[in-house]
Amino acid sequence: MFLDEKTFSTVLESTPLVSIDLLVKNENKEYLLGERINRPAKGYWFVPGGRILKNETLKAAFERLTLAEIGKCYTIESAKLIGPYDHIYTDSVLGDHISTHYVAIAYEFEIEKLGTLPVDQHSSYTWMTAEQILSSENVHRNTKAYFK
Repeated sequence: MFLDEKTFSTVLESTPLVSIDLLVKNENKEYLLGERINRPAKGYWFVPGGRILKNETLKAAFERLTLAEIGKCYTIESAKLIGPYDHIYTDSVLGDHISTHYVAIAYEFEIEKLGTLPVDQHSSYTWMTAEQILSSENVHRNTKAYFK
């Protein structure tokens, strides 16, 4: 269930959000990153992912998010659980006046080929090795945390 702005604002002010982050790896051991067009982390390279919805299982959320974020549905069984991470931001999708706290659950999986990637959350995409991710000033610290 997606929330109207007023309700979502109350949620952001009151509680952490739970999300899944996708560490999508290719055959060259590079990871897919998108340049974010929305707050929080706007303008940074970030792994694909998104919120888990109310009453949505991890399995269903993983399938929905892989389809929405990388254009193909993958099962959670095809991925390796990396673990939970705190992502705390001073801003939110609604602006600078509300902070955001995500509990992001990271999963890593390897793919062979990607089709056309969606552009509603990211303006462009790139592939980077773990070393490139860690050394880039344009990769967000919350993405870097997955590779330390």
